[in-house]
Amino acid sequence: MAGKAIIFCAPSGSGKTTLVKHLLQHNSDLGFSISASTRDKRGRTEQDGKDYHFLTPDEFKEKIVHNEFIEWEEVYEGNYYGTLKSEIERVWAEGKNVIFDVDVKGGLNLKKYFRDKALAIFVKVPSMEILEQRLQKRGTESDESLSRRLFKAKFEMSFQDEFDVVLVNEDLNKSLAEAQRLYDDFKKSP
Repeated sequence: MAGKAIIFCAPSGSGKTTLVKHLLQHNSDLGFSISASTRDKRGRTEQDGKDYHFLTPDEFKEKIVHNEFIEWEEVYEGNYYGTLKSEIERVWAEGKNVIFDVDVKGGLNLKKYFRDKALAIFVKVPSMEILEQRLQKRGTESDESLSRRLFKAKFEMSFQDEFDVVLVNEDLNKSLAEAQRLYDDFKKSP
């Protein structure tokens, strides 16, 4: 049985993952779509099959050939990300709506795929300066990767009007409440 899809997109560091994790903790009718990626695991905390389906480039390309993705792309040079059809089927088989935490291009592709069965939310920070501070606080970025992410973020911001809703993540508690309200309203819609 097909459910609905709620798509959270944002430039890296905007807080979309925090919002998605909150919704998953407070809504038993939501299931997370685990993206596939060829990038390396970050630190020791990321787990295959929980945070991402970590694939080799050859495995990823094999799945492309066999049409196993709803959408996929090369987000950064040599790093591919995608949404496996089997992930959506897994979540819907559990009788849940599916929630996505994806980049902007992936989100727009998912919105196009699911059409009126999807709510696409663009999460943004009040300014590029705040975004840079958040990325620096992570402690995972080199100067080069920080510069690359900020450049990409500026480009991604230009697509915010193509989403159903823009959620400005300035105050986390207000943003969490707004994300919950958006989901509650979306669940009730036909």
